[in-house]
Amino acid sequence: MAETTQLKPMPDDWQRALAVVAHPDDLEYGCSAAIAAWTDAGREVAYVLATRGEAGIDTLEPARCGPLREREQRASAAVVGVSVVEFLDHRDGVIEYGTALRRDVAAAIRRHRPELVITLNHRDTWDGVAWNTPDHVAVGRATLDAAGDAGNRWIFPELAEQGLEPWNGVRWVAVAGSSTPTHAVDATPGMERAVRSLLEHRTYIEGLTQEDPEAYVRGFLAEYAESMGERFGGRPAVAFELFNR
Repeated sequence: MAETTQLKPMPDDWQRALAVVAHPDDLEYGCSAAIAAWTDAGREVAYVLATRGEAGIDTLEPARCGPLREREQRASAAVVGVSVVEFLDHRDGVIEYGTALRRDVAAAIRRHRPELVITLNHRDTWDGVAWNTPDHVAVGRATLDAAGDAGNRWIFPELAEQGLEPWNGVRWVAVAGSSTPTHAVDATPGMERAVRSLLEHRTYIEGLTQEDPEAYVRGFLAEYAESMGERFGGRPAVAFELFNR
């Protein structure tokens, strides 16, 4: 049965990864412990966000919210050893799947030349229980497509004219938050930094819950990691659905 299938260890024979998501905090809700472990091992990880999350806090107008959430995201990334954080400046909440988004992500892949690309759940729901947001669906799907687009010189030829030569070196795309994960990373070594990383999004978290921010963050990350660990030898885990290329 799929629900009892054990998760395999993530590949480790790579040096560069690129994470592409829609909003500040998307990576911190589950991925950061894995990213901390990877940067500890000397691997390079860069972040590309489609938006600045400017529509994410009801009490803050976008003009104020966007710069604040950008600062929180940069601080959050630094906690887990990531210094490169880029924003594509699509509008938060109304990202459209299509060639413009695919082109922007393909350009990022060509710039960073990763072997591993990471994104977030691109399916309609979270495990069939909660409806996913259009932004997550659009960015996740576009990232899966752009991993191929980046290597084809005849798709978006204008990128080569801008000096971004094709990159066909993406070997895997790893989808976090999938209801059908296949692989995992031990979350234990990076868990404390994952907590601190998510806590950097304090303004967002304080607008989301009345619970103490640290208690909320620890509870959320621990529950997720422990649930994945049931399929990873009992070790708390960050899980991914891994697509080979």
